[in-house]
Amino acid sequence: MTADDADQLDLRIFPDREQLGVAAAADIADELRAVLQAQRAARVIFASAPSQSETLAALAQEPGIDWSKVTAFHMDEYLGLPADAPQKFATWLRTTIFDRVPLGAVHYIDAEGLEQESADAYAALLEEAPIDIVCLGIGVNGHIAFNDPPVADFNDPALVKIVDLDEKSRVQQVQDGLFATVDDVPERAITLTVPMLMSGKRLFCMVPGELKAEALRATVNEWVSTNWPSTILRTHPRCTVYADTDAASLINQS
Repeated sequence: MTADDADQLDLRIFPDREQLGVAAAADIADELRAVLQAQRAARVIFASAPSQSETLAALAQEPGIDWSKVTAFHMDEYLGLPADAPQKFATWLRTTIFDRVPLGAVHYIDAEGLEQESADAYAALLEEAPIDIVCLGIGVNGHIAFNDPPVADFNDPALVKIVDLDEKSRVQQVQDGLFATVDDVPERAITLTVPMLMSGKRLFCMVPGELKAEALRATVNEWVSTNWPSTILRTHPRCTVYADTDAASLINQS
């Protein structure tokens, strides 16, 4: 699929990541309020990464959201870390958002159990009802969740799967300050698949920082393919990407 075939993407660019976060949070909050006005509950998937920090901090302060009617999921988790490791995505989400709002339910990926059983169990939870909102980011190699180019499948039959992490993804975790060295970063993870993420009714994608400039350029300009998994976002009818000027600095370069 070519760039011209796909473009449904709503790209918004802000002066800095703080203004990006406030704007994205306001839009997510508006969508949550609308969903909860139209139906009894909402189901939301959250990414775990420093790129999401400003948005989630602002979202926790948004008024008029009945969080007791919201069920939260996260989209990936490392395998092989100790249960109390501070780098675990579940821990990051608890600190950043889940412990700051009175959620009705939170479903965590079990990274300590049998791997395939954990993946299947999480898939079953996700299948119980449609996903209303997905809050995600884009990795330096274009990954969404941990769907790196070597393992991303736009027609994946699974909803959740076990993956080997691409070296670029592991390096990014060090660049983000989450690990001291690449050797400290786990080599495997559980991730929601591309079709699972794309099944969300409304996608909000936050992409701040110069480190993401090449990935955002590719997302907007390259052909839709698993060479840059994030290009698939252009085919979603309701996906908004929020970037700062640093992330958008290469956007018009082919």
